[in-house]
Amino acid sequence: MKKTSEIANRFKETILNGTWIANTNYKDQLENLDWKIATTQVKNLNTISLLAQHIHYYIDGINNVFKGGTLDIKDKFSFDFPPINSQQDWQDFLSKFWNATEEFASFVAQMPDEKLDEVFVDAKYGTYQRNIDAMIEHSYYHLGQIVLIKKIITN
Repeated sequence: MKKTSEIANRFKETILNGTWIANTNYKDQLENLDWKIATTQVKNLNTISLLAQHIHYYIDGINNVFKGGTLDIKDKFSFDFPPINSQQDWQDFLSKFWNATEEFASFVAQMPDEKLDEVFVDAKYGTYQRNIDAMIEHSYYHLGQIVLIKKIITN
């Protein structure tokens, strides 16, 4: 198996179907979650909804680069999203999240392994490998927060 295919599978495990690292994934935690729980504020923590949207924001931004576009994402905007006001809003968002994840994984899997060592957009951002690995690590970081916040709310 190509290295890029392995990395694409690791990424998909984080969001869609894995249990290897955290014994869960985003889809498992979010798919049947009521929007009211997803948007419940616990003290000064981000909501589950905001954390999921935050990860989607970065996936979408990197997908734009994979499609040949520019890197337009900015940390200062990475928590600025329209509110989720209904179960339909939540389901619509989740559908976009799952689709963007599949698209990201597909782009990575189709890359030649050599691309992983190339500069990602600008040398200051490192290589494709570094950015893809960072996306996986960043996703696990926030998945842990989501799991804890969900436990606080539902217990």
